[in-house]
Amino acid sequence: MNHPEKSTAPQNEQAAIEKRREHLKAESQRLMDMANNEPHSALKCIHQLSVAGGATEATYIAIEQRIVADQDAAGAYHLALLAQNTPDLPIDARQLIELVVNKGDNTQRLALLKNLPLPPVDHIKETILASNDGEAIGQMNAYLQINPEGYGSRHMLGSSQKDRIVPLSPGNSIE
Repeated sequence: MNHPEKSTAPQNEQAAIEKRREHLKAESQRLMDMANNEPHSALKCIHQLSVAGGATEATYIAIEQRIVADQDAAGAYHLALLAQNTPDLPIDARQLIELVVNKGDNTQRLALLKNLPLPPVDHIKETILASNDGEAIGQMNAYLQINPEGYGSRHMLGSSQKDRIVPLSPGNSIE
């Protein structure tokens, strides 16, 4: 006996996959257009990329190029975290991390220290010390005292402490 439900199920599944693929391609093109044509649009692109659930490699590259063109430390921070958590992205995370350390503020540097799996501890430490920002230096020293290697939140999670991605919005303190 022939069961029509069984024969149409794979077709429906394939149609749903194809519809999703077309949606992602359209979203990718829209985000690439935004990144290529709107200065300082990286954070908006990253947010919409997250909402869309992914994009093409070219989209990630366009967003990275926007970040570099704008010297956008906040965008670099968020894309670097995304690249660290998704290893196959076509992103040069080191370049983004350098941008945050060199052009960002101490809040962003401390967030990198706490959130990257293997942050450039010495470079971040030198930059924060050179800023003469007593509060940031105190926070950095307190963090490095409990985590001298600077292994980031993943290491801390393994040490039975809560994983916490530190937001960069103004008014939120880094604990």
